[in-house]
Amino acid sequence: MAWILKLVPRLVLGAAGISVATAVLAADITIGAAFPLSGPNASYGDIFGSGANLARDHINEDNLLGDKLRIQYEDTQALPQQGVISMNKLVNVARVPYVLSAFTGVSKAISTAAARTKTVAVNGGGVGPDLASLGAYFWNVIPLATDEVKAILPYLIKEKNLKKFVLVYVDDPLGEGIRKELETSLPKAGGELAESLSVPATMQQFAGIAARVRAANPDVIYIASYGSQQSQMIKQFRDNGIKQQIASYSAFSIPETNALPQAKGAVYTTQNIDWKSADPVTKRFVDDYQSKYKKLPSAYIANYYNAVRLFGLLASELKKKGEAITGENLLRQRNETKSFDLVGGKVTFAENGTVISPMQVNEIDGAGGKVVSVTGK
Repeated sequence: MAWILKLVPRLVLGAAGISVATAVLAADITIGAAFPLSGPNASYGDIFGSGANLARDHINEDNLLGDKLRIQYEDTQALPQQGVISMNKLVNVARVPYVLSAFTGVSKAISTAAARTKTVAVNGGGVGPDLASLGAYFWNVIPLATDEVKAILPYLIKEKNLKKFVLVYVDDPLGEGIRKELETSLPKAGGELAESLSVPATMQQFAGIAARVRAANPDVIYIASYGSQQSQMIKQFRDNGIKQQIASYSAFSIPETNALPQAKGAVYTTQNIDWKSADPVTKRFVDDYQSKYKKLPSAYIANYYNAVRLFGLLASELKKKGEAITGENLLRQRNETKSFDLVGGKVTFAENGTVISPMQVNEIDGAGGKVVSVTGK
């Protein structure tokens, strides 16, 4: 295989955290992952990696590729500039054909290198709407913000009769994408965007923002942020007397947010997955994840399991044909395949490389969360 790696140092995200490994066997098939492994969003890297690693283990247990599949992790810190450095290392040094990506800003930053080098980049965490237009080599295994916003508005407006919204959003491509979608979709759904308040990505003190939210007196505060910042918003808004409904997108699915007492009652969207499904792919994923981590997985974990499983399915078909596992061939094989058996059932891709999926609205209840609405099934 033309792209087999030489011996290079690499970061490996293990079940207990991050460890350094230096040996890569000559027969290994290696893909990359550009995840935040340090900094305020490192918890996402742990979550994403747990799903990716489980899929890798299943592929190797099944001997799906004949050779061992390995994942080389590089730290983006969820920052676009660091993401470009990580992508360059994976593409130019490790020469992987397939890279897992996360976060809207990072994904946009690395998409140029993906297109130029014909390396497939697969996002399972960022939801900015413009991630659907980054070229043929950029794929999304997560529904984007357009789907998330459209899924939650009928529940809030029609079922809960909450019509007046204030948006608090991080000043980056993700936040801007959600702002634009709310501005477009809210009036059509019978709601009103009373105010949009942007905050820098590094901001952690929100007393002033809370005062502006109180003054606007909305029915719903939609938070478009992530990581430690979203947790601080929730806590400080509640501490400043804001009692209205809090809503968000899939970034709320991390354990830190679900464990916050102040987050109880908040609602957020994810793609719909039946964790009790008898579908063999879903059941194996859920059973093995629970056995290893003693808890149910989240949609993010399923996304990155699916991203790695997708590579395994495509690469297996290429090997059967005697074709090289290159980004160009992986893209062609994906286009030739109508659907894929992934966690959650059969998955199809739109022409822009984004999955088509039913959505659900989840409520944080302090006991693991509950699904309150499902759309698109």
